[in-house]
Amino acid sequence: MTRTGSPPDTSLWRDRLADAIAYRKTLSIDATAYRLVHGEGDLLPSLVVDRYSDVLVLQALSQGVDRHIQLIQDLLVELVHPAGILARHDKQVRALEGLPCRVELLYGEVPHDLAVRDGPVHLCVDPWEDHSTGLFLDQRENRLLAAEYARGRALDCFCYTGGFALHLARCCEEVVAVDSSPIAVDRLTRHASLNGATNLRSRLADVFELLPELGRAGITFDTIVLDPPALARNRSAMSKALAGYKELNFRAFSLLAPGGTLVTCCRSTHIDEAAFTELVSDAANDARARAVLLEKRLQSRDHPVLVSVPETSYLKCLVMRRMG
Repeated sequence: MTRTGSPPDTSLWRDRLADAIAYRKTLSIDATAYRLVHGEGDLLPSLVVDRYSDVLVLQALSQGVDRHIQLIQDLLVELVHPAGILARHDKQVRALEGLPCRVELLYGEVPHDLAVRDGPVHLCVDPWEDHSTGLFLDQRENRLLAAEYARGRALDCFCYTGGFALHLARCCEEVVAVDSSPIAVDRLTRHASLNGATNLRSRLADVFELLPELGRAGITFDTIVLDPPALARNRSAMSKALAGYKELNFRAFSLLAPGGTLVTCCRSTHIDEAAFTELVSDAANDARARAVLLEKRLQSRDHPVLVSVPETSYLKCLVMRRMG
């Protein structure tokens, strides 16, 4: 934790938490949901703190951080003045550290239904039950970017509760948002109503099965977003994951109209940017699509990358244009 190897004291915890909070203020984040502390990226390994309006949701992912939870809680109350703090200690990585997996209220009150804003989009979050700590905040800036390129008919694959789809709906004639989770699709329908997105249609389906079906039907889209969950959880799953990512991107290019934009993402830490870019290029070639790379993106800046820890750069996002 420290360069000298000595245990962190209260002043070190306070200073690093204060630095992390101060950094977020420099970003002028146009949202009420964002990451406040990003582990190694804020020199606080194994500690994650996300902000949802006036509530904080934290994760302590190692024994070293877990034993300081009370101190961290007290400092967050002092520095942020939240209405409540929830511990989402339900990630399996805690079990590897011999720590119990549970969700518990640490401070104040944390409701099951929280209203937050992601730029111009309004969302409802259940920090107790929803995936991650409530939302996938690492795509916040990429969602805004996708909306800048979006047009025509759009397809959002692995849409979850509509992060990308709701931004696309503000720019596109029609958006089809697909997920295999009934809970996610129900929430998306609620979010569409909340945002007045009458051009957004949700669909409950397995993306791997739906994309070939759409291709056989001759349906095309002007904008496609692929944001699947991490397909390679460990190195032993790499071969299958690479095949899965290539299949998704091949199908996406096959459905993408000439001049259309594909925003394709990879969350697998074990697949680096170079490998993912090559994979997407191969998929475009197999689909006989001439593709141009417009942008390479990482996770949002509130999820900083520590250059000496490559694993902190886990999210790859490519913006591609089909020329023909």
